[in-house]
Amino acid sequence: MAASQYACEAIWMQNILVGLFGQRMDPIVIYYDNQSCIKLSKNPIFQDRSKNIDIQYHHLRDYVVKRIMLLLYVSTEEQDA
Repeated sequence: MAASQYACEAIWMQNILVGLFGQRMDPIVIYYDNQSCIKLSKNPIFQDRSKNIDIQYHHLRDYVVKRIMLLLYVSTEEQDA
């Protein structure tokens, strides 16, 4: 859920910067500590066990598949927040 909210905010900020400066940017990198979410977003094939996943994860998966966003793992101990 948190990754989806971060993705929406990052896309919003990127759209503002693209509108101001008129050039396309590199993919957005989000560091996240949920390995299941990262693996699910990188696998575009729907599994029987993932059919009831919330629509927010499918929204996040679309960004990852389109190379608009990258999700990278960072352990909980290494997070600054």
